[in-house]
Parts: sequence; C-alpha cells; structure tokens
Amino acid sequence: MQPATEPSQRINRTPGQAYLWLAVLIFGASSAVTRKITEIGAQHFVGGQNPISLCNVLFVGNLCALVVLLLLHRRHWNRRTLGQLARREWVSLAMVAILSGALAPGLIFQALALIPVTNVVLVSRLEPPVTLALSLWLLRERVNRWESMGAIAAFIGVALTILLQPAKEPLMQMGNFHIGLGELLAILGAVALAISTIIGKKRLSKVPLGIYSTVRTGLGTLIFFIAALALYGQDHFAGVFSPFLWQWMLLYGIIIVVVGQSFWIAGLRASSVSTASLIGSFVPLAGILAAYLILGEVPTRAHYIGGGVILLGLLLSQVGIQHQTARRVAMTRVTAAPAEQAIEARMGFKGI
Repeated sequence: MQPATEPSQRINRTPGQAYLWLAVLIFGASSAVTRKITEIGAQHFVGGQNPISLCNVLFVGNLCALVVLLLLHRRHWNRRTLGQLARREWVSLAMVAILSGALAPGLIFQALALIPVTNVVLVSRLEPPVTLALSLWLLRERVNRWESMGAIAAFIGVALTILLQPAKEPLMQMGNFHIGLGELLAILGAVALAISTIIGKKRLSKVPLGIYSTVRTGLGTLIFFIAALALYGQDHFAGVFSPFLWQWMLLYGIIIVVVGQSFWIAGLRASSVSTASLIGSFVPLAGILAAYLILGEVPTRAHYIGGGVILLGLLLSQVGIQHQTARRVAMTRVTAAPAEQAIEARMGFKGI
C-alpha cells in the first residue's frame, strides 16, 4: 500500500496555489496555442483539408480531457454514488453538457478562426456580468456592491473593446449597430457559459465535482461530434486520424489538457474558493500575454482601454468576494459543481 500513497503525499506537500498558478498559465496560453497549431496545419493540407482544424483540435482535446477526468475521478463512478442522483439532476447535467461542453466551446473556437485571440479573450469576459445578472434575476441572490461594480466595469470594458476598434468582415447588423461575426460568436459563447453556471447553481449543488466534470466533458464531446457531422457532413472529421494531427495533439493534449487539467484539479482540492477565484481571474491576462508571445499580437488602443476597465472589474469583484458576509462560504474547499462553475466563470474559456 505504501507506493500508492506516495504520489498523494507529494501532492499534499505542494501548495495548492502553486498548482493553480501553473494551471492558469497553461489555460491562458491555450487559445494562442490552438491558433498557432491550426496555422501550422493550414500549411500541411491532407486530402484538401487542414488536419489540425479547430473542430479536430476541440474534439481530440476533449477526448484527452475525458481520459484524464475518468482517471482522476474514478472513485466517484460507482453504483452507490450514481444512484443518489435524481432524474432532474441528470437532465440538468445534460443541459450543462450541451451549453458548456459543446455549444460554448464550438462558438469560441469558431470566433478564434475569425478574430484575434486578444479580442476573444477580452470579449468573453462578458460571462461574469451576465452570470451575475442572471443570478440576481433568476436565483434572487444577494450581491454586494463591490461585485456589482465589478460586473458593471467588466461589461463596460467589453463594450469599449468592441466599439473602439473598427469592425472587420464578416459583419452582423443589429439595428443601427454593426458587430463583427467573431465578436458576436464570442459573446454568444460567454452567454452559453453563464446560463450553464446558473443551471449548476440551481440544480447541481449536490452533484460531486468528479461526476459533474466528467459528464460535462464526455457528453459535451459526443454532442459536439454529432452536431458537427450534421452541420458539415460526414467527412468533416476525416483528418482526425492524420498522423500529422496527432503529432501536434500529443503536445496540445499532454500540456494543455492533461497537465493543465491535472494541476487545476489538484489545486482546487487543496485551495479555498476565494483563493481559487483570485488566481483563476488571471487567466485572461495570461491569454493576452500568450497571444503576444506566441502569435505576435500587439494589443491595440481598444485592447488597452477595454482590457484596463475589465481588469478594474476583476479587482472590484475580487474585493467583493473577500468581503462576503458569509466568510465560511468563501473559505470552504472546492468540492461541488457550483463552486467550480463560479470560479471558472471568472476565468473564461480554458481551452477544453
């Protein structure tokens, strides 16, 4: 039995914050890495198709994530635990899988194909204020003024990011207002993630984190696969067996998915909600830095102004978390689905 306990002892000796910071750096780089490897694939077509298409990256990456989650949370998958879940909870899990496991990633990946990574990172920051607004409206949650000011600042920052830069083709017209299709897809992805967070808060409070994460990833991947085949045809994933794809997906899968997800889960298990939320809020900053270092994307004036206001919103929201009336909630461990969703809502898209 001794060899089996040594890995867990080593993990316990490493501060949870260290794992969270490493995961934040990895997740922040995911969008830039995704764009980079798809650009490499565009230079090595196989059968007239890019073998490292965004759909292939998302599909294969999620399969890698599913394997990791099954290994990490295998103790939850037993008849007793599964039997405790009500039918309503299974239906809610399916809804979350559709929204956050299939729809939102698909929209965000499509946005990555149309607009700069920095735009996607900043515009997707619409998720926290939308989540807060839905919490007030549907869940009747009480929110302190710091969180409210943070949400308003984040919303203004996103609006400034969109309005202060010229919209690029393709454009979508909404009344007298024009918005780039890429920005619109990122907004819709953020809204889908916000709705899934509300469902989790409302109906999945008693679902173990391991079951929630695994079902969301596994069912979301299946739904995404079926939807892509229905929309784009049966040959859409023809390049998924390309050796060239798997050469790069081993890098993506091992670093972004396996290592990133493992660090994140290890960090969550050893950290309080407030600590995980604070560290997770740095994912957008890591994403912008990665876009500059990996892709050479230089932030524009709109990015500096909008990003600065969004950063202010993140800081105000974090002050609100620290000043929560129920301190015992902020300092508890992350063991349930709603807690992880609340943290991830402040992080943005993690690449899987």
